[in-house]
Amino acid sequence: MASQSSKIEWTESTWNPVRGCTRVSDGCRFCYAERIAARFSGKGMAYEGLAENTTAGPRWTKEVRAVPELLNEPLKWKKPRRIFVNSMSDLFHEKIEFSYIQEVFSVMEKAHWHQFQVLTKRSERLQEFSPKLPWPANVWMGVSVEDCRVTHRIDALSQTGAHIKFLSLEPLLGALPNLALNGIDWVIVGGESGPGAREMKKKWVIDIRNQCATAEVPFFFKQWGGKRKSKTGRELEGQFYDEMPV
Repeated sequence: MASQSSKIEWTESTWNPVRGCTRVSDGCRFCYAERIAARFSGKGMAYEGLAENTTAGPRWTKEVRAVPELLNEPLKWKKPRRIFVNSMSDLFHEKIEFSYIQEVFSVMEKAHWHQFQVLTKRSERLQEFSPKLPWPANVWMGVSVEDCRVTHRIDALSQTGAHIKFLSLEPLLGALPNLALNGIDWVIVGGESGPGAREMKKKWVIDIRNQCATAEVPFFFKQWGGKRKSKTGRELEGQFYDEMPV
């Protein structure tokens, strides 16, 4: 599944050469990708066998699938754009072979006119494979950090060879004082959205914004979230924060 355009505020397009995922931490509890995949899990549909609707809500089936027929999609897009890689999965998932991850990186390297935004919660696997991967300047590598229990992901990211390193603090579920921002090039903050969304405190966001300002790290405020995120918007103290890496 590749999309010529995306509603995600910090990107322009999505590219999904992997489908399916599994929950790994508390930030996955109300996963938007799990909900979408369950809607398209019928016979003959893109996520058949990968997600399902259960009495407890949408759930991944724990099957994860490489989609090699989509590998070359970005090479067909001639106009430069920012592309979120695997908005519906995690490239560094344990069930994805390293050789396939190498193929994805090879395509990103060839499609040098685009900027690719790769985001993972599997920081241990990212750190393990980093020395064996090419790190072209057009690949931005990020980790998701929802609360203080998973800040070790930042340490792992810092040790990779990525030229642009970023943090996605979404869904932000707790305060993150004393963020390790040395070597970090971009920070995204966002609240949880959709059914069951947990509250994000304003003071958490302001503190992170101030830490970024002190460290001179670009800060992007994506959304307040909530059951209907369109109603809560994305202004912070009367201002929009759309900063991007240089």
